[in-house]
Amino acid sequence: MNVTVNGDRLLQRLDELAEIGAIVGAAGERGSARLALTAEDGLGRDLVVKWMRDLGLEVSVDGVGNVIATMPHASGLRPVMTGSHIDTVATGGRFDGNLGVLAGLEVIESVMSAGLELQRPLAVGFFTDEEGARFAPDMLGSLVYVGGMTVEEALDIRAVDGARFGDELAAIGYAGGSPCPGPAPHSFVELHIEQGPVLEAEGLQIGAVTGVQGISWTKVTLRGQSNHAGTTPMSMRKDPAAALFEIGAELQRIVARIGEPQVGTIGRVELIPNLVNVVPASATFTVDVRNTDDETLVSVEREVDELIRQVADRHGLSVETETLARFAPVVFDDRVVEIVERAAMIRGRSVKRMPSGAGHDAQMLARVCPSAMVFTPSVRGVSHNPAEVTADEDLVAGCQVLCDVMLELSATTFEEAK
Repeated sequence: MNVTVNGDRLLQRLDELAEIGAIVGAAGERGSARLALTAEDGLGRDLVVKWMRDLGLEVSVDGVGNVIATMPHASGLRPVMTGSHIDTVATGGRFDGNLGVLAGLEVIESVMSAGLELQRPLAVGFFTDEEGARFAPDMLGSLVYVGGMTVEEALDIRAVDGARFGDELAAIGYAGGSPCPGPAPHSFVELHIEQGPVLEAEGLQIGAVTGVQGISWTKVTLRGQSNHAGTTPMSMRKDPAAALFEIGAELQRIVARIGEPQVGTIGRVELIPNLVNVVPASATFTVDVRNTDDETLVSVEREVDELIRQVADRHGLSVETETLARFAPVVFDDRVVEIVERAAMIRGRSVKRMPSGAGHDAQMLARVCPSAMVFTPSVRGVSHNPAEVTADEDLVAGCQVLCDVMLELSATTFEEAK
């Protein structure tokens, strides 16, 4: 089976979706801001669902707003599914998540236009709140889809702005009634920009993703004594900001000592009262640590927790911690990874097996079906930034490899799939 995707149509849809919630970066770059379950997210959903329905796909929406569109098919067999997300961070680019959804739509439209009769249907979906930027944890929609969290638990989650998930979902009109957990597909493959520098640095065109590293997010609050910045001697302060900076510097030393692929980030910081001439009363911040090896990740989590408590004690502060997200490393199904690798080589594309440093919906779907991912290069490795760029040629090449993989999967029988 040989189907050629329409690259111009894919690029046009990417441009149209990017205009919803469009933002401009510091150097004039065009990005998008569609935080989960905001009005902008709702408008983006409406556009993509319109495209799905225009193709005659069977569209379902579940209790947390996950949207799945399936080709009509008489077999009743479980579909080969692809997809990703269309929510973004506040400083988002144009391709993160969006590429995977719209490339999946392009694959299905190209297959239908070619009149191919497949053994099983194809499906494309977008999952709610993959980013976790507004509602934690990340990959929330796909986590619920595979039964890792109940709908009821998800609906009661509070956003960083205080909004309730269920209320915001209803407000944009995507509180659906389809079953959740959702039906497991035959297999799942997700196309995504790499969001890192490896493919570009090595002059490669396709990544055959072998798995996703483990992720641990912790929210930390240090409480001290607010006081006058000019009259309070340094030796008599209970300064949570000073402790925060000390923790941040030591986190970098821990990560450097362990070496790659260990990473660690303090990503969100809030000082209260956040005034130039006041020693803060509290510092709230997030710690993100990741590793492909769960034993190492657990060790780092313990070391960082001990660090936080030791530094807080030395500064005379109280400590509160909250786990926002914790996902173990995921290894993708090698049979699907091989199909991705082979499809790229057949198309004459240079390809590398590699892990993902970022979390993705595919890691959740891997709990219920054979799964893998396809990466395309990110220019300079920049993502979560309006300057996020992937060359048009690479976007289309990734879509074509996705198409070839889905067609082969549609004719593949896995022992654990029906």
